[in-house]
Amino acid sequence: MELIFATHNQHKLEEVKQMLPQYIQFKSLTEINFNDEIEETGDTFIENARIKAQTIYKKTGVNVFADDSGLVIEGLEGAPGVYSARYAGTGKSEDNIAKVLEELKDIENRNAYFIAVFCLILDGKEYFFEGRINGTISKSIMGADGFGYDPIFIPENYTQSFAEMSAEEKNSMSHRGRAVEQLNKFLSKTN
Repeated sequence: MELIFATHNQHKLEEVKQMLPQYIQFKSLTEINFNDEIEETGDTFIENARIKAQTIYKKTGVNVFADDSGLVIEGLEGAPGVYSARYAGTGKSEDNIAKVLEELKDIENRNAYFIAVFCLILDGKEYFFEGRINGTISKSIMGADGFGYDPIFIPENYTQSFAEMSAEEKNSMSHRGRAVEQLNKFLSKTN
């Protein structure tokens, strides 16, 4: 089965490759020489995942999956939400983290969750898979691994941030890991 993963994000690509079995082969947008900017204009993670998947499917006619994911913080009324990747500007993880920590400095409620939604378009039909993990936001950066908000997200019932965990440990419980697990189960039935 030929699949395209609608991402240029090398970190996401590597995570998903580690999580999917080898018989599920896919190419990234870079590998198919797709360099156009896909505007994420949706108000929800589902809408943004669908926009990315539909754009690539319409251009290529090849089965595709895309994700949209983000961090939702109760004390910030759901922010950064769908704007997680560009909360403090495009492509600036360190700035995003600094902005969150600054905005939370006087707020007690640090409850948060990571969410990932995958949209799979298979032979023209859309399927959605969602993963979520609850946790809290730390008061400072903890760890150097991972990417995005990993250094400040502590999963529920843990004392380590995602950035302090091994890739295997993080992937076994992460929002993306949970969504990919559902995607994998679905694809294994259609193969």
